[in-house]
Amino acid sequence: MNEKTTDHYPHRPVRSYVRRAGRKTASQQRALDERWPDFGIESKQPLKLVELFGRDAPLVIEIGFGNGESLVEMAAMQPDVNFLGIEVHEPGVGHCMIGAHKANVTNLRLIIDDAIEVLSTQISDETVARTNLYFPDPWPKKRHHKRRIVQPDFLSLCAQKLKSKGSLHIATDWANYAEHIDEVLDESDHFLISERRVHDGENPLDRPPTKFERRGLRHGHRIWDWRIDKAD
Repeated sequence: MNEKTTDHYPHRPVRSYVRRAGRKTASQQRALDERWPDFGIESKQPLKLVELFGRDAPLVIEIGFGNGESLVEMAAMQPDVNFLGIEVHEPGVGHCMIGAHKANVTNLRLIIDDAIEVLSTQISDETVARTNLYFPDPWPKKRHHKRRIVQPDFLSLCAQKLKSKGSLHIATDWANYAEHIDEVLDESDHFLISERRVHDGENPLDRPPTKFERRGLRHGHRIWDWRIDKAD
């Protein structure tokens, strides 16, 4: 395998999430039991994308897809694209598989694991067309800012996995996190901001609305959307 060794996160001492067991509904558990062979990836080995999806097609990765409704919608709308969702919370994965099965989606695969570890060890360099990071945990308390996933090393890792002219899409509803993201992007040599939108839910940037977006809007938050392109 012609893949560079990724050493940005040698020990991953600080994680951007708290792994919660959560309470799964009966239908979510049934989906995990019955639909996992259709959608789930168990292997920790580097992914062979053509073998995994049964074809060679552009790959879109979504990090932390929540309940997966917007991910399923995107996969259904773009049948010629392969989608890979990464999430640590099993109830959301079960919910996503229920939706994918109902929508008869076949171009979607899911991993229950830490996204940084998956990117570092299972995704070959320059194979991803687009990475989506929608409404990650904002870790609003100052002492927790180090847990925010958008950091210089994260951007470097994403750029390493993206193809030439690939893009990273980010959205948040927390003003303080938006300031942090702007600062990290401004210092990055790996990406150029193609578009930045601030809106009230009416103008999402090349994506469907999400559960966490709707929750933020109910709390009176504004929405920040970025599309940043890999600097070649």
